[in-house]
Amino acid sequence: MTTLVRTGRPLLVPYVTGGIRPDWTDYLHEYARNGADAIEIGLPFSDPILDGPTIQEASDAALRRGVTVRSILDEVAAIDAGVPLIAMTYYNLVVHRDASTFCRDLAAAGIHGLIVPDVPVDESAPLAAAAASAGVDLTLLAAPTTPAGRLAEIAAVSRGFVYAVSTMGTTGSAFAASGGRLAAELRPLTDLPVLLAFGIASHADAVTARRSSDGVVIGAALMRRILDGGTPAELGAVLAGFRRALDDDGPDCVP
Repeated sequence: MTTLVRTGRPLLVPYVTGGIRPDWTDYLHEYARNGADAIEIGLPFSDPILDGPTIQEASDAALRRGVTVRSILDEVAAIDAGVPLIAMTYYNLVVHRDASTFCRDLAAAGIHGLIVPDVPVDESAPLAAAAASAGVDLTLLAAPTTPAGRLAEIAAVSRGFVYAVSTMGTTGSAFAASGGRLAAELRPLTDLPVLLAFGIASHADAVTARRSSDGVVIGAALMRRILDGGTPAELGAVLAGFRRALDDDGPDCVP
């Protein structure tokens, strides 16, 4: 259930900050019901260096509620979202519990994917081994400035999918054309799906991103609506709109 695959249908992966609201797991159900192929769950961290203002605000709100990695995993373990779940967090939280324990805890909760953006590929081997031992896919990030040789290494080491960021900015930055070029470079290097992220805020952004990739990750655009009071049903409807836009663009638009 964990690995995403290329099927010709554009993949759609929404993000939610774990613990953002008491009913936060309801967003998982609504996302799955409205076309998500997998869901990223952010494990809040007090110094999220890759995240822009919206995700930082969401992390702060969750931490003020008193959520912890343990409490989030306990809530996830109590539900069946129906689609693969992927944890996204920072290495500080991983090593705090030790990588092997952290990955086993993810798997026990039903999470079988992990993204740790501050772990570079040349330092990823210990975490990759711990993840593989627990049955967790460690997905690596590639950026528009990543050299070609390093892109090949990232594509070879990554599991589950390859996470391509459209810009060197933080989450919530404007979508950049450089992301399309990056995805186009990555796709011949791997059989895994290449998903574009960062700055995908509109249907037009998603369609543009999908034309050079296998799908999209949508984070800040959804979290902004949640922070502004959007209910799970309302966010499900928003995601359904992205699903329709991606599907209506046609299955053959990726070269």
